[in-house]
Amino acid sequence: MSKKIFSGVQPTGNLHLGNYLGAIKNFVELNNNDANQCIFCVVDLHAITVKQDPKELKKNIRETVATFVASGIDPNKSIIFNQSGVAAHSEGAWILSCVARMGWLNRMTQFKEKAGKDKEKASIGLYSYPVLMAADILLYDATHVPVGDDQKQHLELCRDIAQKFNNDFDVEDFLKAPEPLIQKEFSRIMSLKDGSNKMSKSELSDLSRINLTDDKDQIINKIKKAKTDPLPMPKDIKELEGRLEAQNLLGIFASLSNSTLESSIEKFAGKNFSDFKQELSKLLVNKIMPISEEIKKLLKDQSYLDSILLDGVEKANKIASKKIKKIKEIVGF
Repeated sequence: MSKKIFSGVQPTGNLHLGNYLGAIKNFVELNNNDANQCIFCVVDLHAITVKQDPKELKKNIRETVATFVASGIDPNKSIIFNQSGVAAHSEGAWILSCVARMGWLNRMTQFKEKAGKDKEKASIGLYSYPVLMAADILLYDATHVPVGDDQKQHLELCRDIAQKFNNDFDVEDFLKAPEPLIQKEFSRIMSLKDGSNKMSKSELSDLSRINLTDDKDQIINKIKKAKTDPLPMPKDIKELEGRLEAQNLLGIFASLSNSTLESSIEKFAGKNFSDFKQELSKLLVNKIMPISEEIKKLLKDQSYLDSILLDGVEKANKIASKKIKKIKEIVGF
């Protein structure tokens, strides 16, 4: 059965291995399946929920597009566009925010995590951005949305909003409730310095992450210095329990080699971490270096990246404008 897939990536700049294995690698596989219709959005409206440097934001939008293309997403097969280029996203978000309920948003754990203790100082956009995310998805009648653990709750909210809109206006199945698309055999990628924290560009030490623009020497050095423990490599899953750093590095190896965690454990059972790290470094260099080199090449051709976005905005607008027109008619505008 063909799937209509929508997903978005924030243009935060300096995308890293966690972004690649957690989302982009999966996007490439979805793009390569001819049965799928894929729409990949650079969610720049979501990005401004926290303060941005306008020049950096523009640069980061292009870098995200370059990363998509360098990783293997074909702009001729999939729609790649930036969210702010399609007005229906903002219009849809407002209309759906009048359908969504405060109680629903109050339950969103990600806002509590991002806003921290002083939530009174957080922007309204940060609080309500799950409604914008719902509009993003529902405007395209997406059947499936790739999600990680941190976005499952937002997709449930999207489904609730769709159902309430359909019930409130007596339009059965007008807004399609999407299904989550969860990656099999995926391990959440954690910091190379602390296996209890997610890999993030906000961590101060650059040694905590493999950036998609890192060169060969940087990759080898970061894996060499990655935190481990004094024990040998585990012989089975049971021996991996509680060993967060070993779990993280083996998870990276399994994801990059398209193998299971069990088979990766079996391959290195009882060996020294130094032997394993050499193999992991080789694999990372082989997989990441071609992407890194292509990103750098594409970033030199800004007009090409902008043309991808302009073409994508045009295609996305054709779909979204029809849907928002019907939404407005249903609401009574």
